[in-house]
Amino acid sequence: MAPSAHSNKDDLNLPPPKVSPGGSYDIEDVQAGCKLYVLRPGPNGMEERLAEILSRRDHHTAMNGMAVDSQPGSQYEYFVHWENFNKRLDEWISGARLLLSREMEWPRPKPPPGKGSQGKVPQKTQVSKAPKARKGTGGSETPAMPVQELKPPTFKLTQDDEDEDAEGEMDMSVDLEEPGSTRDSREPTPFFSKKQEIEKLRTSGSMTQSISEIARVKNLNRLQIGKHEVEAWYFSPYPKEYAHLPILYICEFCLSFYPSSFMLLRHRSKCNLLHPPGNEIYRDDDISFFEVDGRRQLTWCRNLSLISKCFLDHKTLYYDVQPFMYYIMTQRDSHGCHIIGYFSKEKESSENYNVACILTLPQHQRHGYGKLLIEFSYELSKKEGKLGSPEKPLSDLGLLGYRAYWAETILELLKNEEELSIDEIAQKTSITHADIMNTCTTLQLIKHFKGAHVICLTESVLEQHEKSIAKRKRKIKPENLQWRPPVFTREQLRFGY
Repeated sequence: MAPSAHSNKDDLNLPPPKVSPGGSYDIEDVQAGCKLYVLRPGPNGMEERLAEILSRRDHHTAMNGMAVDSQPGSQYEYFVHWENFNKRLDEWISGARLLLSREMEWPRPKPPPGKGSQGKVPQKTQVSKAPKARKGTGGSETPAMPVQELKPPTFKLTQDDEDEDAEGEMDMSVDLEEPGSTRDSREPTPFFSKKQEIEKLRTSGSMTQSISEIARVKNLNRLQIGKHEVEAWYFSPYPKEYAHLPILYICEFCLSFYPSSFMLLRHRSKCNLLHPPGNEIYRDDDISFFEVDGRRQLTWCRNLSLISKCFLDHKTLYYDVQPFMYYIMTQRDSHGCHIIGYFSKEKESSENYNVACILTLPQHQRHGYGKLLIEFSYELSKKEGKLGSPEKPLSDLGLLGYRAYWAETILELLKNEEELSIDEIAQKTSITHADIMNTCTTLQLIKHFKGAHVICLTESVLEQHEKSIAKRKRKIKPENLQWRPPVFTREQLRFGY
């Protein structure tokens, strides 16, 4: 097995990882950081796939209800990350599926302490204590995450992923992720003081937080939210005593979490909340949007962020929700307003982002709700009289949703207007010039004509656009939006620690 490709320049100064041939090691030697081949179910039966071992535990400590296997190695369970697969597919597997007959790559040696990327000794960095644990629901304490700085990983889509997740959407395969980003970072993460952390949050991605090694291991199996039971995709910093439960039960209205269905039923007999704790600012048919202030509804917004972290990899801020407004999309029925998805928005964004974090819950995906959320965020930008763009980096599914929305909106406008400049498109749609240029370039709409660049629609693009528009069942009606841009005092914009 060839050594892994270098992910950054620091790896070039390190010795290559050790590779042991098959049969020269046993199950006890397999540890976190090793890479070897593992059996994985595929369309044609079990396949041999390269995987990285992230954690190991004894089988009897597992709480996922799996029967103990008598095969060799089944006394252990391993949490693996499949190479070249999305992180959401990481899972616990039995040690019996490890292929000890094939070669194994050992963890790469760590760099010597005090050495930077250029061989210089870095200056001392002020170390601060992590924020105190916050009281969670039911008297449980939510452990605080260490405050660190780390470049958030971005996910590079393959064509197969786009075909699976963007069924019926326009093909826009040009990569729009941030330049210079990497998929996985192995760099050591220095601690930063609270003051430095606040400055970083104000000047860069406001919802980005450090990712420690423990956050690579998924700690929840399944969530029950109302009548829906969904599988968690990523690590979420719920209290330690809730980790590795077969199912975590969540109240779909107040978002409190419980380890058993009995405790949830007892809570529901007392909980009188039937909608998000904010103002209803939009209603159309059975869809309503609520505006929730993170400063006024601290516990509810933190619980929402904990749920979001189960399905978003690198948007991970959960304890400091005060600088954000949350816009919750719900579906109304006779029992209340059930949450479908939401997006958060900074009260004051230095980069003019109109969305900090956006999510449609998995049980409601592939029904057009993601585009509805995106469209609603741009309606708010139109009310504010500003151009808006989502905070980068986007998740893989978020990137697909925005690509499709930008394409539909721009093509719908161009179809009905004879001549429009980039600036006029931006003013009519509130989409930034950069996003418009990326979309037009991806769709190959920009042509060179008589010494100038013009936007030209082709029959194939229009035909694809008509098919996409025909599948949309819902659109935001601006006349139903009852909202004014909120104005905040300096005290209300202060970061709370």
